[in-house]
Amino acid sequence: MTSKSSLTCEALLKKASARIDSDSPRLDAELLLSHITGLSRTSFRAWPEREVTDAHAEAFEALVQDRVAGRPVAHLLGQQEFWSLPLKVSASTLIPRPDTECLVEVALDLPLPRQARVLDLGTGTGAIALALASEHPEWQITACDAVAEAVALARDNADALGLTVSVVQSSWFSELTPGRFDLIVSNPPYIPDNDHHLKEGDVRFEPASALVSGRDGLDDLRLIVDQAPDWLLEDGWLLVEHGFDQAEAVAELFRARGFQDVETRQDYGNRDRMTLGRWCSGAAVITPAPNRGDADAQ
Repeated sequence: MTSKSSLTCEALLKKASARIDSDSPRLDAELLLSHITGLSRTSFRAWPEREVTDAHAEAFEALVQDRVAGRPVAHLLGQQEFWSLPLKVSASTLIPRPDTECLVEVALDLPLPRQARVLDLGTGTGAIALALASEHPEWQITACDAVAEAVALARDNADALGLTVSVVQSSWFSELTPGRFDLIVSNPPYIPDNDHHLKEGDVRFEPASALVSGRDGLDDLRLIVDQAPDWLLEDGWLLVEHGFDQAEAVAELFRARGFQDVETRQDYGNRDRMTLGRWCSGAAVITPAPNRGDADAQ
């Protein structure tokens, strides 16, 4: 029989934190207990001796066991906050990461027209498109994803938040209605297919299609950079997220395709994680020399 003293918030959180193997075990435990009890994380610190019912303790323990087994907190809660927006998540999409908010910040800082036309490629939960819509409801934003479940999820999130975003099913540009945009933004798959991180942490429970992109991780980025000019207005911008060690290769793709004002930006950890460039149709296109990544992708 469990004693009353072991059913306090602090006792449950301390035990759970000791068992959870993650970068933030205490935070994980607090989020799970808050989800079960409806209490705020602040209250756990203000009233650590607050008692928890047996039913809540059992439900919390079940979630802790799932977290110990490696299941992402976002999947256990059914949602993830991004840009202060509560987004529903599922196993069919990538869980929005805090560092991707940097992509939103860069997009919002670009010199775009008041009623900009924006395309979010590979939208997943709709995180980027919805964050932009929350800041600029006058923008005309289209979001696409190749996965039907992701399209449905992004539409649900848009409806729940009351934000206007057109979500369509398309593998990159393939099924889009012809048109041009002031900004194309994307957080595409960019992990090499043999990367050891794919067998670690939360990514084990996320779809490989949202993570992996060929032998060097650049297959989808090559396609996006190559085809984006056909969908950009004059002086339109392409902005993509990529791996911290891919900045030079991605910037070269931009320059070779004829983009101007190519820049690399950093995430919250000061790592090179985003590249952007402006499309000018009159710019000369540089043909890059073949490299190992290109050969391997063929």
